[in-house]
Amino acid sequence: MPRPLLATLAAALLAPALPARAQSAITLYGGVRTGSGFEQVNPPNNAVDLQTTAAGSVAVEWGGGARPFQLLFSYQRTKLELGQPSTPGAPTEMPLQVGYLHIGGLNYFEGGPGRGPYVVGGLGATFLNPTLSGTSSRVRPSMNVGLGYQWPLSPSVALRSELRAYLTAINSSGSFFCSGGCVVQVQSTLMSQFEAMVGVTFGF
Repeated sequence: MPRPLLATLAAALLAPALPARAQSAITLYGGVRTGSGFEQVNPPNNAVDLQTTAAGSVAVEWGGGARPFQLLFSYQRTKLELGQPSTPGAPTEMPLQVGYLHIGGLNYFEGGPGRGPYVVGGLGATFLNPTLSGTSSRVRPSMNVGLGYQWPLSPSVALRSELRAYLTAINSSGSFFCSGGCVVQVQSTLMSQFEAMVGVTFGF
C-alpha cells in the first residue's frame, strides 16, 4: 500500500481519539486568604487586620486560545481583629463576609493555551457584609491580579496553583460599617488581601 495512503488511513483512525481543545472551562478553587487596610477611627489609630481564613472561588472561562476571558466569584468568612476596646464591653472582633465578583482574563505566556505559567486579573466589585449588631453591608469597586501555573492532567482536566492580590477602594474616613449606634468604628482608604490557592479546571 502506498505510504501517502497509509498516512491518510492512520490519521482517519486516530482522529476520533484526539478530542478538540475545550473552548470553555470552569475552575473550582480553594485557598487561604489574609488581609489588612483598616484602622481604628480614634487615636492612636491602631491597625485592624482581617483574620487569615479559608476562601472558596469559582471561575468560568470562555474564548479559548492563550487569552481566555474569566468571570470570577470568590467568598470568604473572616473577622476584623479589633484589638483591645477603648469602651468597656465593646467587641474585640467583628465577623465579616467578603465576596468578590470580577470579570477579566488569563494570559498564558509559555507552553501554549491551557499549559504552563500565566498572569490573571480582573475588575469588579467587593461585597462586605458584617454580621454584628449596628453594622450594615457595603459594596466597593475592586480589582485582582495574580500569577499562576497550570498542569494538564487530561484533555479536559487540569490542575492550577495561583497567588492573587485583591485591592478594594474603601475611601472612608469615618465609621465605615456603622448604621446607627455602632460600637465598631474603623476607617480605610484601601483594603488589600492576598491569597494562595489551588484549583481544578474542567474544560467543556
